Amino acid sequence: MAFDIDMIKKVYEDMTERVDKAREVVGKPLTLSEKILYSHLWDGNPNTAFVRGKDYVNFAPDRIALQDATAQMALLQFMQAGKPKVAVPTTVHCDHLIQAKQGAVPDLKRANETSSEVFDFLASVSNKYGIGFWKPGAGIIHQVVLENYAFPGGMMIGTDSHTVNAGGLGMVAIGVGGADAVDVMAGMAWELKFPKLIGVKLTGSLNGWTSAKDVILKVAGILTVKGGTGAIVEYFGEGAKNLSCTGKGTICNMGAEIGATTSTFGYDDSMERYLRATDRSDIADEANKIREYLTGDDEVYASPETYFDQVIEINLDTLRPHLNGPFTPDLATPVGELGPKAKANGWPLKVDWGLIGSCTNSSYEDLTRAASIAKQAVDKKIKPKSDFGINPGSEQIRFTAERDGVLKIFEDLDATIFTNACGPCIGQWDRSDRKGDEKNTIVHSFNRNFSKRADGNPNTHAFVGSPEMVAAIAISGRLDFDPMNDTLLNEDGEEIKLDEPHGLELPPLGFDVKESGYVEPLEDGSNINITVSPTSERLQLLTPFTPLGNNITGAKLLIKAFGKCTTDHISMAGPWLRFRGHLDNISNNMLIGAVNAFGKKTNFIKNQLTGEYGGVPDVARAYKAAGVKTIVVGDHNYGEGSSREHAAMEPRHLGVAAVLVKSFARIHETNLKKQGMLGLTFDKESDYDLIQEDDTINFLDLDAFAPDKQLTLEFVHADGSKDVIKTNHTYNQAQIDWYNEGSALNLIKKENKA
Repeated sequence: MAFDIDMIKKVYEDMTERVDKAREVVGKPLTLSEKILYSHLWDGNPNTAFVRGKDYVNFAPDRIALQDATAQMALLQFMQAGKPKVAVPTTVHCDHLIQAKQGAVPDLKRANETSSEVFDFLASVSNKYGIGFWKPGAGIIHQVVLENYAFPGGMMIGTDSHTVNAGGLGMVAIGVGGADAVDVMAGMAWELKFPKLIGVKLTGSLNGWTSAKDVILKVAGILTVKGGTGAIVEYFGEGAKNLSCTGKGTICNMGAEIGATTSTFGYDDSMERYLRATDRSDIADEANKIREYLTGDDEVYASPETYFDQVIEINLDTLRPHLNGPFTPDLATPVGELGPKAKANGWPLKVDWGLIGSCTNSSYEDLTRAASIAKQAVDKKIKPKSDFGINPGSEQIRFTAERDGVLKIFEDLDATIFTNACGPCIGQWDRSDRKGDEKNTIVHSFNRNFSKRADGNPNTHAFVGSPEMVAAIAISGRLDFDPMNDTLLNEDGEEIKLDEPHGLELPPLGFDVKESGYVEPLEDGSNINITVSPTSERLQLLTPFTPLGNNITGAKLLIKAFGKCTTDHISMAGPWLRFRGHLDNISNNMLIGAVNAFGKKTNFIKNQLTGEYGGVPDVARAYKAAGVKTIVVGDHNYGEGSSREHAAMEPRHLGVAAVLVKSFARIHETNLKKQGMLGLTFDKESDYDLIQEDDTINFLDLDAFAPDKQLTLEFVHADGSKDVIKTNHTYNQAQIDWYNEGSALNLIKKENKA
């Protein structure tokens, strides 16, 4: 039985009327993305044809998902909103705060001990406000959502960039910052600029070593890490129908790595099979009644160039397996070409670890395909040359895979089965075989491979591939191994060629689980009191931000970030995850990973008040103590990566008034706006080069801050010379109101008191 089946029935009941009306208003056939967007308008039935990439639109999402690291700050904000209960179905999933080290049992035990304060806080707040709670060990948020909450045609937001995974079940599921989630939890509309549409036509079918992961690795190579910004990617064609539901989820999941708002697929037989296999036949029955509304119109897919802003076509028959990396998920290389490329670039060929799992590739199908390769190593006496780590996606996956003997195959290779959690994918990995900054290579089936992400080592070269390719590469121990053409020597000295992988879309005996880890909230939690110790290192009640005002003068340049500056650079994960509920403590990691354009070092910037150099947070605190506002300058796609709003809240907390860059990643720009900051872009990108280390900044016309009106900044250099720079912004009047009140949350509280 599905969660919230009555809500889903209501969505489907409204959808037919609203899609018909939207088709009439727009005056043409609709893509699936448009059907879902227009059927989830806050005002109900459509009466306006929105302009893609321009119009801000209010939506009414069906549900919200929060993971434990981001849930802390989101719930701390929601507690200030003055609401007795969440307005839409919401869940919290404890998957980020579990460090991978020894194996599932000891690692989970240690996490429950070291993070008990946080887990207890999340459980209590969930109980008080009617939020479903998934305990530590229950699984990775996106796999659990796919198994339990995702449904075709729905709209969901989540405080994790990989919320988009649910597009594998035909949703429009979008990653947001905690403040966005709080709006919806408080019963308000959720605002989004109406996305552009990228269509990806898939023909043929996967074969041999090629997997669904290779589709998105190929797309990432085509579009790059910013090519999907502001767009929904919609996959269609016979090739799309030939993919499994969890394979579709993998493709949508890693759409976050091209900056896409989300990705999705039309409802088809594979989704129906998955719904029924996960005990949600009631949803499948309802979806079948309106099947034509849960995919794009036939005319759209027949002439996609007419209806999408951009169209890409990929033939699955000829698609080759890829490994993407290192250091960026869009550096795509077909497996057979990786050897020469690695040698030319000095990438270490020896592979130390193969890691399988994460929210991207931890389904039953993923594990069985990788296990089919691992079993060959066991049966053919091939001793793996690399260490193995496995993260099952959920307790249901783990229990079923153990029952069916899948996990034993990995254990026979001496693999470590970690907890059903994120683990190494987000830096929660106590890696025993490496110390310092030794140059090395790992391969994994995760989604991101930024510098330092997995293990904190800037010289770990991480490559992204499918679970089966990761297994083959790890068994060989060499990055240049091509399982389609190369052989391996077994213990008897025989040359062995690995057979092609094979897997099972769904378990033949069905899914099973003894203890899912789900806790239903109380119907009435009004008597629950939430307490946070004022001396806690992990949790801190929030103090509302003070408005920055419309007369900012004498501001100082904090840092001019050089090159790629992701949310990992702005607010690292890994060991810092323990402070995600304590804004002041976690602010000690603010921008410590960003490369300073002056000197090309990390966490080493000039304090203009003293002339001395120090760490970014320390210098920022000195400016704040002196009452001096600061600005941050950055390059393209600033804030790429995670949805973590800490990357906006930390600068806000430490006195940063504005972030001025060449371009933003979508979620980060919104997070800055929500926290009452200025997110600006250079009108002329070359003006980035004018910014000097000792600059003082004056905002010349902030008192006239208005939509579609440029802001002018004066940069006063140390020698007294000046450069006046025009900047652009995308604030509408509602977002300017957030700025004027100090944050979006301040405005919510003000309106609730009115």
